[in-house]
Amino acid sequence: MDLIPHFSMETWALLAISLVLLYLYGTYSHGHFKKLGIPGPRPLPFFGTVLSYRHGLWDFDQKCFKKYGRIWGFYDGQMPVLAITDPDMIKAVLVKECYSVFTNRRLVWVVETFPGKFCIFTVLFPPTVLFPFLTPVFELFSISLFSRSATNFFMKAIKRMKENRIKDQQKHRVDFLQLMINSQNSKEVAHHKALTDMEIVAQSVIFIFGAYETVSNSLSFILHSLATHPDVQKKLQEEIDTTFPDQAAPTYDAVMQMEYLDMVVNETLRLYPIAGRLERVCKKDVEISGVLVPKGTVVMMPLFVLHKDPSLWTEPEEFRPERFSKKNKESINPYVYMPFGNGPRNCIGMRFALMNMKVALVRVLQNFTFKPCRETQVRQLTSCRMGFMKSSISLSTDEEWKRIRSLLSPTFTSGKLKDMFPIIVQYGDVLVRNLRKEAGKDKPVDLK
Repeated sequence: MDLIPHFSMETWALLAISLVLLYLYGTYSHGHFKKLGIPGPRPLPFFGTVLSYRHGLWDFDQKCFKKYGRIWGFYDGQMPVLAITDPDMIKAVLVKECYSVFTNRRLVWVVETFPGKFCIFTVLFPPTVLFPFLTPVFELFSISLFSRSATNFFMKAIKRMKENRIKDQQKHRVDFLQLMINSQNSKEVAHHKALTDMEIVAQSVIFIFGAYETVSNSLSFILHSLATHPDVQKKLQEEIDTTFPDQAAPTYDAVMQMEYLDMVVNETLRLYPIAGRLERVCKKDVEISGVLVPKGTVVMMPLFVLHKDPSLWTEPEEFRPERFSKKNKESINPYVYMPFGNGPRNCIGMRFALMNMKVALVRVLQNFTFKPCRETQVRQLTSCRMGFMKSSISLSTDEEWKRIRSLLSPTFTSGKLKDMFPIIVQYGDVLVRNLRKEAGKDKPVDLK
């Protein structure tokens, strides 16, 4: 039986040409770093180096750092990504050249957190990674990773809350949503610069997924670290009891002045950074520290690598809050420790997130002591969750980002955070009540 199809010579020639063209398309960008003399793992046609993520993003970054040194190049599909770990280069990208060259983040992130694996065909590994030319097609037909039904749900929910608050004249209510609604009606903001309803929805969704999820994860790691380091936990509880005797309610100014609490939080964020990577897209050809970065290249800073670099940290795998004492903190380069990013485009909610973590820790440790059980462990972290709505501050670009940032920044001033503080304390009390219910069952508690 003949298994080879009987095609004409013209058909075979056309098929061969098609395969060659397909191969060339799948590899056309893969000589990017070789031309620049930058080392890196060998890419595969179409996939680039993303198949190496199967053991986790941070594992991939660590291996590349050990093999190639301070700078290397790899490919997410056909997208060239330049990894840098030199503090001077990082400063140039995040600060010096932020507005002129490295203003924007990448619009699509291809990895989701899975139990130790990277699923290459998940919805978060879109066709646009393999076929970038599909991006404008998806935009033309309004195809999004975020489903229309989910978008409509949030739009209706935000619209309903907005209408109720305007009707009840809750202008002086202090929370993130109300402050955004107020900005729409502010006389100080020009009408064409005010946030649209869709932008309010985008910021709200990013705030829910980006803030509460990351705060929850960080609290889990902090409590795990305290449970496995009872001496640190005892010292922190002593500071809490001294600052707030007889389980007194925490106050904003007192919490912000707690030195050892700040040290514990910072050390945990070093070991378990909220984001595994920082990224910026190069808008034009530029030379940084003698390295040519062509337009369109994604410049990536691997935080997990920087936070555990043995040349920067003594015994980096050890949990030592004393690294961040007032004396030692001054010697830490701000471009090697960046749990919330750095520069003009750092995390806008950094102060809010830290305040949430600290209040929750104070309330919880006033009532409980944590101990490890037989099941206590920390699974390997493989990636981080990124923002996904184009209208959000995380993914907005150039002038749109500047406009949204200028409108939202006043939301996170010390005065506004102080006004929100009582609400955060209330939620800290809710956490205590929920933990008390679990503790009463006399069983190990899964903090996540």
